[in-house]
Amino acid sequence: MNDSYAQRRYPTAASASKKRERIHDPSRLIPEALRREGVTSKTGAAIDKGYLYRVLNNRTYLGEAPRKGTVHRGEHQAIVPRDLWDRVHAALQESPRVRANQNRAQSPALLRGLIFGTDGRALSPTHTVRRGRQYRYYVSQSVLKGGAPADPTIVRRIAAAEIETVVMAQVRALIRQPEVIVGTWQAARVEAPGMTEDEVRTALERLEPMWDELFPGEHARIVQALVERVTVGPTGADIRLRVEGLAGLVRDLRPVAGWRDAA
Repeated sequence: MNDSYAQRRYPTAASASKKRERIHDPSRLIPEALRREGVTSKTGAAIDKGYLYRVLNNRTYLGEAPRKGTVHRGEHQAIVPRDLWDRVHAALQESPRVRANQNRAQSPALLRGLIFGTDGRALSPTHTVRRGRQYRYYVSQSVLKGGAPADPTIVRRIAAAEIETVVMAQVRALIRQPEVIVGTWQAARVEAPGMTEDEVRTALERLEPMWDELFPGEHARIVQALVERVTVGPTGADIRLRVEGLAGLVRDLRPVAGWRDAA
């Protein structure tokens, strides 16, 4: 291996700096976030989760030279420190579902302002701490005031993780429904007249594999954009979506011509 090889792998110092910056800032590694920045692969293709994982597992960035199943010390300089590589790969070893649940536990009030009882009054987020562990809830206004709802159909308290998991699962299921896809397409055409129904369907399909990899802030942004109202009662929850929010998300996920090649 020689300098010309290293130069082909790392065309500029600026490119290496960008890779280090993105690894230090995990929120920028989300495919959707990279798409918003206009980042593509070297070939101009959109960056998806598979491409991102290949980058994160590319040992060339460590100054090594993988060849025929073995790894040798390269002659080029590493652009990713070993300790950073180890931290990233320790995180990648976690189950995506476990990681998502941990992130949700750290994310306060995902449904703030969106969740209501059957009486039409909002449930408010609150939490308690027992034995050093935080437990989050959404509670009725009467409970907050020290009383109890007179109507037995009004939910007094519900575990935040429980209802948030239900809402996220229902949103994921609803966006695959044909009538939701058509409604989203009609709403999206207001600002993007040339958008086709197939493009809307493809964009929503791209969202599915991203869910478990998103950070709490991205979960909250998507839920606030997509969910109009959640009404909880003794028999379950009714979830109403915003097709306008879905349309905006589709426009964000839609491939954009002229993305700059910075990956």
